[in-house]
Amino acid sequence: MPAGLNRALLTVVGAVIAIILAIAVCSVAIVIAGGSPLDALGAFFDFGATERAQSNAVAAWLNRAVPLFIAGLAVAVGFRMNLFNIGVEGQYRVAAICAAYVGSMFTAPGWIQIPVIIVVGALAGGLYALIPAVMKVTRGVNEVIATIMLNYIAISVTSYLVQGPLAGERAAGDLVTTTPKLPESAMFPDLNFIFDGFGMLAPTRGGGLWGFLIVAILLGVVVWVVLERTRFGFDIKASGLNSPAALASGVNPKSMVIAAMVMSGAIAGLIGLPEILGDRGAFNSNFTSGLGFLGIAVALLGRNKPGGIAIAALLFAFLDRGQGALQIAEIPPSVITIIQGMIVLLIVVANEVTNRFALRLEERRAAQQLGRNTPVEVKA
Repeated sequence: MPAGLNRALLTVVGAVIAIILAIAVCSVAIVIAGGSPLDALGAFFDFGATERAQSNAVAAWLNRAVPLFIAGLAVAVGFRMNLFNIGVEGQYRVAAICAAYVGSMFTAPGWIQIPVIIVVGALAGGLYALIPAVMKVTRGVNEVIATIMLNYIAISVTSYLVQGPLAGERAAGDLVTTTPKLPESAMFPDLNFIFDGFGMLAPTRGGGLWGFLIVAILLGVVVWVVLERTRFGFDIKASGLNSPAALASGVNPKSMVIAAMVMSGAIAGLIGLPEILGDRGAFNSNFTSGLGFLGIAVALLGRNKPGGIAIAALLFAFLDRGQGALQIAEIPPSVITIIQGMIVLLIVVANEVTNRFALRLEERRAAQQLGRNTPVEVKA
């Protein structure tokens, strides 16, 4: 069996075992909390009693997976360069408020306005990621420390802006402040026609199935091509693995650090746009948080590959969707956080075990191949 296929099979087996073990550990936690693991499992697969409820549940699942997938891609680009970009959380919040505000300042046909908003989001996220990149290459500041501090700055600044200079009109008694509402031309068309194709009712909650799903798929393809099929992607990986060797071969590691961080930040700048362009139509003080941190777990689970990240995003979104059903079943929703944490922890362990096992298999195969190719000395 080819070495690449062996490694892929080991990776899949390790991931499956890790997920099973995580479910087993969490079953014990559910029993301790006074619940039933079977009831919890049934709650996860409860998509509703009516056709409309089932459509809404499926749309909510996919809508949750889209920003998680984009967040995983953003983190994975940094990981390829051996950079731990924890700043995705701050980068997408800064980008979201900038894109929402700029988009609300003009009205144009959708094929012009939507791309402008997307470009603004990517530019804002990339520029915010440029700060820790420059600090690292010029002053040697660790990107983990820099991005953590910038996260707090971003959260505080966006909170101030949405309640002050960038605040839109607020109805009397409304406690939530928002940026000015986007015009109708800026809202991304939904994909509810997909449900018609499967003979299901169109979802009615949260703007239906967000059309940004198409952008996310295209983004995943582009990231895969850039990282796996271009010289730029090879230079990023080489610089992350061994910067002195990369420098000797003509690649400037400092330039690669900046390029990787800016690319990671630009992708992060798109995380909040599905929600803004698909449902809310603005950035508000209750904007969804934590997506950047979840993106780290999604990237780890997906082994920094777009295909694996897509599966991990769907899994995490599936778990998140079950919170309401768990509460109805009188099971603490914190079980979801436990499951997610255990999956990530066990996946990291499984990855290390499978990597070592695959390395031993490759060494054994190489030794056998070398033994067959070594001429046998014949004594006179």
